[in-house]
Amino acid sequence: MKKNTTLIFLSIVALSLTACSNTKNNSISSKTEGSTITKKQVVSKKIIKTKRNMNVKMRDKTGDYWKLSSEVGDYPDLTKFSNLSLEVSISKNITYLKSNGNTIYTFYSSAGIGNTTPTGVFAIQSETSPSFYNSEEREGANYAVSWLDHGTYLFHSVPIDSTGNYLVSEAEKLGKSPGSHGCVRLSISDSNWLYEQALSGALPVGTPVTINQ
Repeated sequence: MKKNTTLIFLSIVALSLTACSNTKNNSISSKTEGSTITKKQVVSKKIIKTKRNMNVKMRDKTGDYWKLSSEVGDYPDLTKFSNLSLEVSISKNITYLKSNGNTIYTFYSSAGIGNTTPTGVFAIQSETSPSFYNSEEREGANYAVSWLDHGTYLFHSVPIDSTGNYLVSEAEKLGKSPGSHGCVRLSISDSNWLYEQALSGALPVGTPVTINQ
């Protein structure tokens, strides 16, 4: 069963998020490409990347870690980075956010069980949703950003039930084992941040997404 969502970008177009979910009339927004980067900005990017690489500390995967940021510290300001890309390792349960090939943030993640997550090179798409629920799978999630088939395969939060409560037993798989039906799960904080970057255009449509085993 598919329920249409709303695509907002100058005009309104009906479509649906279908792989991990069917949606409940959620807003879908389109993004635009980033602005031109000056030489001065490039210098700033190098300084930021050096500082982050020296001070990265991953959060312990204990307690309610799946609610929080995977790294202990601030998220990067994506407006100060160029040539962004995302790289998902299914086997390592890790997703890397990169700039010019250098990791600027590391997410704990959980992809699909078995071979349900396609491997290859894809891209961030315009479809996003703040929340959805799949009645057939009896599971949904928040903060969805599409990377394949326009709402079929998504980055999104750890799963929720029909009342919007997070499923703790599933959330505790984050960063430890695959658990989804094909999408890539992130922590609540990480998925919210990535969703906001997509909405703002700081994570542009067309950003490469590489999925590896």
